[in-house]
Amino acid sequence: MKRLLLAAFALAALVDLGCLAAGFDPGHLVAKPLLMPLLAGYAALSGAPRLLVAALLCGWGGDVLLLFDAEPAFLAGMGSFAAGHVCYLLLFRARGRHQPFLLAVYSVALTTTVAALWPHLPADLRVPVAGYSLLLTAMAYRAGSRFGLLTGLGGALFMLSDTLIATGVAEWAQPPRPDLWIMLTYIAAQFLLVTGTLRTLEARPYPAATYGEVRPATP
Repeated sequence: MKRLLLAAFALAALVDLGCLAAGFDPGHLVAKPLLMPLLAGYAALSGAPRLLVAALLCGWGGDVLLLFDAEPAFLAGMGSFAAGHVCYLLLFRARGRHQPFLLAVYSVALTTTVAALWPHLPADLRVPVAGYSLLLTAMAYRAGSRFGLLTGLGGALFMLSDTLIATGVAEWAQPPRPDLWIMLTYIAAQFLLVTGTLRTLEARPYPAATYGEVRPATP
């Protein structure tokens, strides 16, 4: 069943990206909402912590809300993704070490991006975007410093994907088919966050209490 869900996720991702590349919006509207539930199902059947599954489902909520071209939906979608980042932060809190160099890199990336975008964002979106960017950057840093290379790469790609969205809101010049690049980096980010987390936990599992499980002391 796990392999079936993963294959279905890969198929939905290919359909979604193909529709975006071809400019076929109806296909994107159908495929995009399928992505995170399929990945969440795969993660759950793979023994993922509840926080990881919750983060993916929050991402699904954001995906659906951002399909609506209206500012209230954009803000609600940002809030849903922010809740997902909180789940990731809680999941990544208990591992690894503080890495000053990586922290400095992400701090510079955050401050320069927000400073560059600030004058070009609508006034009522500046503070929400800045707050969301801080939360996203904290998630990406903690993923990279505490859960290994794959998870860290997923966090970095999540930052890239959301930065592309923010530059569009700020009406900066965009590459051809910007939605394609946003979804490509986003899908890759979530997949790497899942696979990196599962690999790290397989190598160094949490105590059972972390999952809310009770395991017998004897076979």
